[in-house]
Amino acid sequence: MRAAVVRSFDSAPRYEWFDLPQLAGPSEVLAEVLAAGLHPRVRSQADGSHYTSGKELPIIPGIDGVGRLPDGRQVYFVAPSTPYGTLAEKAVIDLRRSVSLPEGADPVRIAAAMNPAMSSWVALRRRADFQPGQRVLVLGATGNSGQMAIQIAKLLGASQVIGAGRDPERLHALMELGADETVSLEGDPKEAADRLGEAAAEVDVVIDYLWGKPAELAMLPLLTRRSDRGRALTWIQIGSVAGPSAAVPSIALRSANFRLLGSGQGSVSTAGYVAEFPSLIDAITAGKLKVNAVAFPLSQVEEVWKAPSDPGQRIVFSPQG
Repeated sequence: MRAAVVRSFDSAPRYEWFDLPQLAGPSEVLAEVLAAGLHPRVRSQADGSHYTSGKELPIIPGIDGVGRLPDGRQVYFVAPSTPYGTLAEKAVIDLRRSVSLPEGADPVRIAAAMNPAMSSWVALRRRADFQPGQRVLVLGATGNSGQMAIQIAKLLGASQVIGAGRDPERLHALMELGADETVSLEGDPKEAADRLGEAAAEVDVVIDYLWGKPAELAMLPLLTRRSDRGRALTWIQIGSVAGPSAAVPSIALRSANFRLLGSGQGSVSTAGYVAEFPSLIDAITAGKLKVNAVAFPLSQVEEVWKAPSDPGQRIVFSPQG
């Protein structure tokens, strides 16, 4: 089969012939890959920097996709934990980690949206005790996952959604996605944290794709301005675009009802993720979430990989195209 193959963590994948992956259990089948997204998680898998990455090469990157089973059904699936992922003409699908797509579902839209949407969808439904009517702050709202988080928070019933990020043009565009207010993180970091405190002190949930210094500086301004510090503030750490670590002030944990937790691979079981697939797929198929998908044939993987990418777009490769 043809596949995107990584033979060095310092180089982009190359489109080349590769042996068919082998089945490892009775729940696995070999299926045609119709569409697979180039997510940030896929890039970190391909350069060896993700916390789940192994160090053995070669690998085929790709963590999820839309495939056609031998019986003709189309499914969304998450790839098994092997070195051979979804950026290939064929991939191993564990039927326990897949769900059938409804009639009329667009494979490219599903492959583009599921990964970035799943982070906030699962965080609100599986990690936070989120209730309709609560208020949400999205830190890092101008990226693809952050834009999805704005929409998902509204879709799940948030009464107010505040988006925070750096890019002024993309911040303005968040209003069209459902944001009630935006906060710029440009300029002096402490001043940006104070702006967050002024705008978002009464939120119930923070969905954080930034971490690092922005999160560290924002915690106390948010907590100290709350009208009732006994009302819970749940901070869900998902991404670390601004840095892998942040110093949590001890006073933040003592002086307010402040819950800090993470959401990602490991903190939520595979079964928990799979249970959320159908409802999210239905929302995407029904057009309730805007998806900016750009499709390329897999044969262009090396060229596309190296090209500058727009954070508002999600690239999808079509191996069969």
